[in-house]
Amino acid sequence: MVSSPSGATAPTAAIVMPSAFPVTAPGTQGDRLIEIAGVEKVFGDPNTGHRALEAINISIMEKEFFTLLGPSGCGKTTLLRMIAGFENPTTGEIRLHGKDVAALPPRERPVNMVFQNYALFPHLTVYQNVAFGLEMLNWKKADITARVDEMLSLVKLSQFRGRKPTQLSGGQQQRVALARALAPRPQVLLLDEPLSALDLKLRKEMQFELKRLQRETGITFVLVTHDQEEALAMSDRLAVMNTGRVQQVGTPEEVYDQPRNRFVADFIGEANLIHGATLGRNADVMVAVRPERIELTMPGFQPRIRGVVEAATFLGSDTLLEIRAGEDRLRARIRGAVRLEPGTNVGLSWPDDAERLLAD
Repeated sequence: MVSSPSGATAPTAAIVMPSAFPVTAPGTQGDRLIEIAGVEKVFGDPNTGHRALEAINISIMEKEFFTLLGPSGCGKTTLLRMIAGFENPTTGEIRLHGKDVAALPPRERPVNMVFQNYALFPHLTVYQNVAFGLEMLNWKKADITARVDEMLSLVKLSQFRGRKPTQLSGGQQQRVALARALAPRPQVLLLDEPLSALDLKLRKEMQFELKRLQRETGITFVLVTHDQEEALAMSDRLAVMNTGRVQQVGTPEEVYDQPRNRFVADFIGEANLIHGATLGRNADVMVAVRPERIELTMPGFQPRIRGVVEAATFLGSDTLLEIRAGEDRLRARIRGAVRLEPGTNVGLSWPDDAERLLAD
């Protein structure tokens, strides 16, 4: 922790002291920046303690918006804290530009972190909050002024420079935290569920703002979230995690359209998980089909399966059908208004490329 002039403390991650890394020109998108190799984390006794992470292998690229996505307790925040330097791996390496930094303290890593509660100094103005880290790095006063002005303009808060955090909305406080974290020009910005405290409308707006900031600064962003929609909307790539393991890494399109296993298919968006027996196949296999890919079979055509309508709900742009098909319950989103009474027999079809055979 670092003390402010009045004795308050600031989170270590908000202050970057990159003594181990000289300033280098940023790489191009596609260059590896962070490599997490064989990382495991056990809290307590190595043999009997809680195994929070197992065999984690992830590469994160320069200028990439990368997301760690998963339910509570899956290990994503522990992994983020390892990149920041607040936790050390039990085994494995965390490399930045090819250099193992697992043993380096936070201040010697070219990273900054934005916390869930923003960790702003309540007694300092917006300007002073953003300037504080630069003062700790002994920047010249003129350079601090220019950089703070640049950051406040970037996050669209120039007119609020003299206000205290308590005089700002939640979204404005978050922007101050972002400006403070970006000011020292870190190579990586770590974001620990930064939108979780915001209401739905503001959360949507800030998703756009975060993506804009990442594009404009060219800094690698690593986001932790449990919100699937947020991850799909913002990420260049994402890692889906569960019970301390990475389940799948890929682009939002790859993870959504080609889920590797049952957990990913069920966790990302909506998915119909259909038993093989329902489709006349091996009873042990499971097939995933997204609701929006299912169609009502036209008269004269052979459906993939037949079912009975249990409910039909008009949602404006489409109609949600809930259908019983053997031992399975399916959801289909049909474009426009479809009026079907409960108990109606229907045939269902979908394109071959909409079907994904799951590994488990």
